[in-house]
Amino acid sequence: MSGSPPASLRALAARVDARLDAFLAAERDRWAAFDAELAHPIDEIRRLVLSGGKRLRPAFCHWGYVGAGGGDDDPVDVDAGAAFELMHAFALFHDDVMDDAGSRRGQPTTHTVAADQHDRDGWAGESRRFGEGVAILVGDLAFVYADRLLHEASPAASAIWDELRIELNIGQYLDILGGVQRTRDVATAERICRYKSGKYTIERPLHLGAALAAPHRTPELLPHLSNYGLPLGDAFQMRDDVMGAFGEEALTGKPVGGDLIEGKPTPLLARAARRANDAQLAVLDLVGDPGMDAATVTRVQDVIVETGALDELEAHITELTETAIASLDAAPIADHVKIELAELATYVSRRTT
Repeated sequence: MSGSPPASLRALAARVDARLDAFLAAERDRWAAFDAELAHPIDEIRRLVLSGGKRLRPAFCHWGYVGAGGGDDDPVDVDAGAAFELMHAFALFHDDVMDDAGSRRGQPTTHTVAADQHDRDGWAGESRRFGEGVAILVGDLAFVYADRLLHEASPAASAIWDELRIELNIGQYLDILGGVQRTRDVATAERICRYKSGKYTIERPLHLGAALAAPHRTPELLPHLSNYGLPLGDAFQMRDDVMGAFGEEALTGKPVGGDLIEGKPTPLLARAARRANDAQLAVLDLVGDPGMDAATVTRVQDVIVETGALDELEAHITELTETAIASLDAAPIADHVKIELAELATYVSRRTT
């Protein structure tokens, strides 16, 4: 099977995109009528959330919802999907500031756009600080909007929503800490991988969908959804790590070797360090140097391949994906939902963007 997106993912994405477009357009009109300057922060949210994205979190939330007995096109499900995209946008706005990233999805990041405007118009103060401040506030606004779309959630669903956001922030903290500490331990890197992205991309969206549809069934359903979501979430983030080290900018929207330049504490890099000889370790020690040029990035990539770390991680991604798919046999959900989740598992673990 290929890593092409399932047909259902495109249909779900269209529904979520329409909801996001309508919601953000209304908010833009409301605040622009108060002060024209206030159109800008909402335009920045729109620019990010409507510029692409795979809509995986809404998809997993949807199949958790349908698997628990919810309808295929219920407004509460669509709103939850839109909330996930806005919450993800919050994380990306802040992540780009923390990483000092210049581009996202092939476009300039919000903090660089704002800093350039500040510099171009000769405003008072420091352009960099203004740009970062704008991006942080825009991210916070997206965070609040996400909550607004889930205002009718049950107490069980709200508890899951709160926990997934705590886990996301804990994971982000571990990520930046691991970067400055130059973490090269496989177990630690995999824990970061799980908490900064894996859980909130797959396991928790499944949980939230199930809790929205049938809160009384959560004790029965959530363990089965975790048996699928946790290994697949790990595989998802490990695939991201491969793309962050080897992906093409035209496909990923990020600079080639971006994770290597930023010194991300990934399971891929940890495996390379564990397998490397002294000469190879000397090359890997260059990871995280912001002055890395293209030739140095290539040298590091070569070492990762030569150590066998890439092959080892690819095999692990396959194993995790197979474990997730096999777990569906015991899950108390409809067969058509199992088929959709199996197709999504193949896609997220083999994708190139």
